[in-house]
Amino acid sequence: MTNTNLENLSIKELKQLQKDATKAVASFEDRKRAGVIAELEAVAQKHGYKLADLTGGKKAKFASPAKYKHPEDSSLTWSGRGRQPNWIKDELSTGKSLIDFAI
Repeated sequence: MTNTNLENLSIKELKQLQKDATKAVASFEDRKRAGVIAELEAVAQKHGYKLADLTGGKKAKFASPAKYKHPEDSSLTWSGRGRQPNWIKDELSTGKSLIDFAI
């Protein structure tokens, strides 16, 4: 490792050094984690398993069912989660209620 006299660096150089150090730490942690995962996968495979089988793997995401649909275009639906689609916003601004669009 290089010994750098930090007192002789400008603020710009210090900020760049800080940025580089943060990237190096993150990169090191990622490499170390990947190495551990590879070791665990090898042990699981040695015993006839996949690591995902033993850990439960990633949980499957599923789409929420639609609760509202556009009155004229039934292909436009909304689950009621997340941001309201523009067609819902437009209809609500005319005085309609969400109940008017319920499926």
